[in-house]
Amino acid sequence: MGAHHHYAVNIAWTGNRGTGTSSYRDYGRDHLITAPGKEPISASADPTFHGDADRWNPEELLLAALSECHLMSYLHVAVKHGVQVVDYTDDATGSMAQTTDGGGHFTEVTLRPRVTVADPGQVELAQSLHAEAAGLCFIGASVNFPVIHQPQTVALADTEV
Repeated sequence: MGAHHHYAVNIAWTGNRGTGTSSYRDYGRDHLITAPGKEPISASADPTFHGDADRWNPEELLLAALSECHLMSYLHVAVKHGVQVVDYTDDATGSMAQTTDGGGHFTEVTLRPRVTVADPGQVELAQSLHAEAAGLCFIGASVNFPVIHQPQTVALADTEV
């Protein structure tokens, strides 16, 4: 097997309103995610679960991790194949099903990367590289639900008016 990598974060709950978890509605879901040398992430639960809508929730962070991982894998694959990417955005969405016991799980995530390449002659190649990138994404390989890719690739000249 290849190299092993280890990661560490700290989660600190900041939602104690004075009586801790004395009842379901007596505590806040707010918490901070920190790691050495990085800006903290203000997080909470999804508003559906009494969280703060102004903070990141775990579901959004999972979706962001999948999107970001595909981005990093795609940029790596593009360089490997000599494709010059000049812009990349992704409008990712995810669906989660809640179970009757109060739990739940993601049922699928759809990534919609929109890639702009410098060379109009490489649009087709650039579009095809998403499959290779998906196979290299560590986070995508770690989840037990489908990650669907609906990429769109255009050339820089196509985006100019």
